[in-house]
Amino acid sequence: MSETTILSEKTSFFKLLKQAVRGDVKDFTTGSINKAIFLLAVPMILEMVLESVFALVDIYFVNKIGSEASATVGLTEAALSILYSVAWGLAMGIMALVARRTGEKNFTAASNVAAQGIIVAVIFSVIIGVIGFVFPKEILSFMGASNKVVQENYRFTQIMLTGNIVIMLLFVNNAIFRGAGDASVAMRALIVANVINIILDPLLIFGLGPFPEMGLLGAAVATTIGRSVGVLYQFYELFNGKEIIRLVKKQFVLNTKIIGNILKTSLGGMFQFIIGSCSWIFLARIIAESGNATTSGYVTAIRICIFTILPAWGLANAAATLVGQNLGANQPDRAEKSVWKTAFITFCFFALVALVFFFFGEELMQFFTADAEAIKAGILCLHILAIGYIFFAYGMVIVQAFNGAGDTKTPTIINLFIYWLLQIPLAYFMSKYLKMGPTGVYIAIGISETTLAVVGIIIFKRGKWKLVKI
Repeated sequence: MSETTILSEKTSFFKLLKQAVRGDVKDFTTGSINKAIFLLAVPMILEMVLESVFALVDIYFVNKIGSEASATVGLTEAALSILYSVAWGLAMGIMALVARRTGEKNFTAASNVAAQGIIVAVIFSVIIGVIGFVFPKEILSFMGASNKVVQENYRFTQIMLTGNIVIMLLFVNNAIFRGAGDASVAMRALIVANVINIILDPLLIFGLGPFPEMGLLGAAVATTIGRSVGVLYQFYELFNGKEIIRLVKKQFVLNTKIIGNILKTSLGGMFQFIIGSCSWIFLARIIAESGNATTSGYVTAIRICIFTILPAWGLANAAATLVGQNLGANQPDRAEKSVWKTAFITFCFFALVALVFFFFGEELMQFFTADAEAIKAGILCLHILAIGYIFFAYGMVIVQAFNGAGDTKTPTIINLFIYWLLQIPLAYFMSKYLKMGPTGVYIAIGISETTLAVVGIIIFKRGKWKLVKI
């Protein structure tokens, strides 16, 4: 290959990268599928990486406080998983509708869906916020926290749940941008939120300079402030949009027809994640019985996994947008090709991650904690989960493809059988009756996720998702 050819390819790559980051292209119903995947996936991967940075930054500083603080964060995250379920499900439905309307070139309808989706998000977040403000101690106790953890750290849980509106809006607004093919705005919103969180975390946790030493409470305040500023940036972009989505005040009058369609499309997505989250809660409770150190190790290992899974979610979300827009443009075959190509790319990425977990698991754990027992528990978790990582790729992308098509019912049924009828009973049986402890839980996770991928592929190949009308 000549030097001129290499230089030309490099120039072409950086040109595409610039387009992806700037969000220059928003219509992905024509042209090269590989190019479409790249332009969508780059900002979506960066968006998901930034979302995982939130988790890693918090756990990095919180682990310096102690294992009890880390356990509190983990148990609160498990409780927040119900909120995430609602947010993810709602975002999934809104993204599918916005993408479908965008593919149909009906941009006014896409903007109307966005406005009504925001209204629904606010209603849900207010309900969750009231519950979190009134019952933080009860929530931590239910999650299996020790009495000391509950009494000393319940305020962290209270702030995170009460301020959940910024989490909800961050998810929903970014889904609007993704559905419209403008994932670069979603990426920039999280850059803003993360920079503020990274700056405020050490200042508020340890009381540096003129700031008060707030300990674990400081982590909650820093995260909430960072996300709030990110949401303000999102609204600036939504109300000043120049292309597909542009919100105006009159769109925020309740429209029961649109809200009904949003809920119909979103409920399946909500139940998907509620099912998965409830499974996570049961798994967390089983592991919590092994003590704070084991729980801390598990929480840290899962945070490391999230750092790799969220970028893959970026690829899966790219597949969902491609499916939604191309079905709207009456191009189901192009939608299917996009899914298989995206799934293979995700598979390759996860294969590399699995190797890193196997050979550098100890170093990864040592970076986040010095607790020997926590490190040992975390390494075990990483090694076992790495075995199933290559199968996770296809499961993630296929599920998101169903959701992007508006067929949220199919993955809901799959999740119900896999997580509740397989994962939970298997984890409990292996942990309790086979006396495998946390190891049994980790093995059950790997088996269930692999089964989900196989079942998802079989159903996807039948093609009924191409006929869904939303």
